[in-house]
Amino acid sequence: MIYTEKTKKALKLCFEAHKNQTDKSGMPYVFHPFHLAEQMETEETAVVALLHDVIEDTDYTLEDIRKMGLGETVVNALSLLTHDDAVEYMDYVRAIKENSVAKSVKLADLRHNSDLSRLDAVDEKALTRREKYLKAIELLEK
Repeated sequence: MIYTEKTKKALKLCFEAHKNQTDKSGMPYVFHPFHLAEQMETEETAVVALLHDVIEDTDYTLEDIRKMGLGETVVNALSLLTHDDAVEYMDYVRAIKENSVAKSVKLADLRHNSDLSRLDAVDEKALTRREKYLKAIELLEK
């Protein structure tokens, strides 16, 4: 993990935002963004990794992030990583491909979410979701 003033702010917000959430196996959700952030090589990608689901899955807004002083690069990447259900999934992934920070985080996110060993039970829904994520990885790596 890269520890800077900004990553420490992001760590605290990530924990606060996700502290009562669990993943599909009942594990504390914060382990997921922490895992992604550990893989990042820059301050900006670490901050975005920590916050990549905050806007989509909590009541925090991009304006809240902006007011924290984390920078427009972070805000722009988080905006791209926040999937609007009105946008077809692969179109959403294509937009992410154009932003190097968002792309780095999304690739780590997709790889982690494709790891079926994280699940207690692998059903048809999990296999279908994994297939979608593998296609997204392929699109981002082209």
